[in-house]
Amino acid sequence: MSRLDEPLYFSTHTSARAEQPAPVTLVGAGPGDPDLLTVKAARALGQATLVLYDHLVSKDVLKLIRDDADLIYVGKEAGHHTLTQEGIIELMIRLARSGRAVLRLKGGDPYIFGRGGEEAQALAAAGIPFETIPGISAAQAAGALAGIPLTHRDHACSLVFATGHLREAVDGEPRSVDLDWDMLARPRQTVVIYMGLGSLAIISEQLIGHGLSPDTPAALVEKASTPQQRCLRGSLQTLPMLARLHGVKPPALLIIGEVAALHEQLAPAMKATHCKG
Repeated sequence: MSRLDEPLYFSTHTSARAEQPAPVTLVGAGPGDPDLLTVKAARALGQATLVLYDHLVSKDVLKLIRDDADLIYVGKEAGHHTLTQEGIIELMIRLARSGRAVLRLKGGDPYIFGRGGEEAQALAAAGIPFETIPGISAAQAAGALAGIPLTHRDHACSLVFATGHLREAVDGEPRSVDLDWDMLARPRQTVVIYMGLGSLAIISEQLIGHGLSPDTPAALVEKASTPQQRCLRGSLQTLPMLARLHGVKPPALLIIGEVAALHEQLAPAMKATHCKG
C-alpha cells in the first residue's frame, strides 16, 4: 500500500488526460468501527486502487484497502489543513480526468457534515461520473452505542442535526456560533451537534437563554464506536464543566434532549459500553 503524503505535489504532477474521465466513488467510512461499514462500502474499499481519505477515517477501516492501492491523505484538522476543500475537489477532478478511478473516503456519511454535497456538485459540474455510498453517521453510532435513542415516542418527536463550528471574531466582536437558537430550543426534540466541543459553553448559554431548562439532559459521546469511546452525561448547565473536568477531546458529539437521560437505564444493560455518567 503506497501512502502519498504530499497530495499537492501529486496533484500538480498528474497532467495526463484520458479520453473519458474515470468515475469517483464517495464512500462513507462510518464512525470508526470497521464492522459498521456497509457491505457495499467494504466491497468498494477492497477493489479501489486510489483512495483519498479524511482525518476521521479510522486506521482499522484503512486496513481493508488492498495492499497495492495508492492512499492520499487529505485530512483537515483544526488549525491544519493538508489541502483546502477547493484543493481536494481540484485533485479529485484532475485524477478522474487522468483516467484513474478515485475512491473518496469520508468519515461517517458523506452528506452529513462531510462536505460530500459540495464535492458531488463539483463532480457533476465537471462532467465526472460519480456514485455515493452512504455510511452510518457519527450521530447514529453515538446514540446507539451510548444507550441514547435519538428518537423516542415518549420523549422526542423530532430530530435536529447542527454544527457547532465557532465563527471567527469580526470587528472586535467575540467568536460566536451561528445557529437558529429558537428552533433548537423547542421542547420534545433531540438536538445533535457535530463539532460543538469547542463551543459547548456558548451552546449551553444560548439554549438556556432561549428557553430550554438548565436541567435538560445532555451528553457528550467521545470517539463513538471505537475502543476509546466514552459517554459523559450531565445537564445542559453542567456539561461544559464536566467536559473540562474529564478532559473530553474531539471528535465528540453533543446530544441534547430528554432521550439523553435514557443512558442511565440502557447503558448498564448493554453488552459493551465505555460510558461515564
